[in-house]
Amino acid sequence: MLAERDCRPNDFAFTSVLSSCDYLCGKQLHALVLKMGLGASVYVINSLITMSSKSYKVEEAWTLFKSLSCWSLVSWNSMIAGFQLAKLGMHAVGVFVKMHHEGIGFNRATLLSVFSSLCGSHGIDINLGLKFCFQVYCLSVKTGFISEVEVATAFMKAYSELGGDVSEFYHLFLETSCQDIIFWTSMITALAELDPAKAFFLYRRLLREGLTPDLYTFSIVLKACAGFVTEQHALAIHSQVIKAGFKDETVLRNALIHAYARCGSIALSKKVFEEMGCRDLVSWNSMLKAYGLHGKAKEALQLFPQMDLKPDTATFVALLSACSHCGMVEEGLRIFDSMFKDHGIIPQLDHYACMVDILGRAGRIVEAEELIRRMPMEPDSVVWSALLGSCRKHGETQLAKTAVSKLKQMEPENSLGYVQMSNIYSSGGRFKEAGTIRKEMDGSGVRKEPGLSWIEVGNQVHEFASGGRHHPQREAICTKLQGLIGQLKEIGYVPEISLALHDIEEEHKQEQLFHHSEKMALVFAVMNEGKLHGGGNVIRIMKNIRICVDCHNFMKLASGFLQKEIIVRDSNRFHHFKDSICSCNDYW
Repeated sequence: MLAERDCRPNDFAFTSVLSSCDYLCGKQLHALVLKMGLGASVYVINSLITMSSKSYKVEEAWTLFKSLSCWSLVSWNSMIAGFQLAKLGMHAVGVFVKMHHEGIGFNRATLLSVFSSLCGSHGIDINLGLKFCFQVYCLSVKTGFISEVEVATAFMKAYSELGGDVSEFYHLFLETSCQDIIFWTSMITALAELDPAKAFFLYRRLLREGLTPDLYTFSIVLKACAGFVTEQHALAIHSQVIKAGFKDETVLRNALIHAYARCGSIALSKKVFEEMGCRDLVSWNSMLKAYGLHGKAKEALQLFPQMDLKPDTATFVALLSACSHCGMVEEGLRIFDSMFKDHGIIPQLDHYACMVDILGRAGRIVEAEELIRRMPMEPDSVVWSALLGSCRKHGETQLAKTAVSKLKQMEPENSLGYVQMSNIYSSGGRFKEAGTIRKEMDGSGVRKEPGLSWIEVGNQVHEFASGGRHHPQREAICTKLQGLIGQLKEIGYVPEISLALHDIEEEHKQEQLFHHSEKMALVFAVMNEGKLHGGGNVIRIMKNIRICVDCHNFMKLASGFLQKEIIVRDSNRFHHFKDSICSCNDYW
């Protein structure tokens, strides 16, 4: 066109060419636009905004946006999308708010960019993000855009990533008659970690509605299965994956490795891994992580040299975590040193947290503290939590105070620091200081996470709180538990009451310990062993917090006395109790 004398490009021509330009060509075209007097064209500026944003030059895009004398809907959408692409979610929110205040309408593209900007962006305040997400959702409902699958999916993803209570929309979803597999999968995704039971229920309803699950649906349902007590749900999905013709899909085999491991069956995870014809990096990392979760660090270290792919940062987190769970200090140090030397990988926060945990658990707390001081980045709450846990284990009071102080600054609503510090004081007989910590905790409005345990009996999940207060068979369970406690005392069980409150009678201290949720769950399983998955030879219990010393001792003796394997999955790892021995060798 430029070669022809009588053929001058107009703003629409420039708009079309800019849509296919990289940044350098775009800048040259911008200069030509200005030379030809088209610099004020809203169509051209919109294209320049998009071109700059795609080249991650969002500052230039913002300057172009502000240069406009009047904005079209495309202008606003382009700028919101630009901030979203640059992971500047709050800037995108600000543009949308300004747009709405000026009475400019929005469309489907606007909403998709706004919801997407709330996912994975930098510097988003969670509370503000949730509030804004819900407000935009209301606007979507009011304008009818929420009925569009893409908009509803984007909202679900944003709201769940921000930590919103997706169950609020669960019943609303059940009332819809949407027959789109993507929409169903997005809802299952939102629920998979927060409420696996509801996610699985939706999957079953999806099948009843006549929808056909695809690769992504199976993948996310298997993720939900990882949240169950037993592997029977994962086994059921596994069979459906095979029937659907997806048995060789690497993504699904990786999901199966993860699901089986989280449900307590490391043998099934290993079987899936060994049968894989093609393994990617996730496959290797998933298997390494599975070994570590079950206290099989030696198996993880033997598997690592067999990798035929270059390891990444997640590989070394899995290896270091495995070493941490088994007290393999020298192996952990060797792996940590080899990261950069042999593989060119710079250790990140997760790797330092693992090393602090490895050194601290082994009693080398001074070395752990020195490592924190030498870190090239600021330690986060995970690093300080690892140090605090080691201080609790070894009664290191002074350093624990420092760790607690840091945790209070970073996570003021987290009860971990208060609870661990109180336990440290109680273990050392300093009950007055422990009481002061509890009062400070109450005064700050911080609440300790209640200990809960779950067990699956007859295809129904039973939840137990301390004392079994809400279970309909509480009295029968407590009676049976008292009998078992008496029998275990005869073979050496001694209640560990050092961490119980000082200002109550000794018999009440024991009563508190006896009614911990995992003990209640164990007794209920024994009462219903005929209804347990696998016939009752293996009892599987899931717990939301770390198992205490007393319950750990109790489970060891109970496994030998009852002649059963007891598998307890706590917040950190699996404990396999068998013949009065635990797989962790009392190192956790």
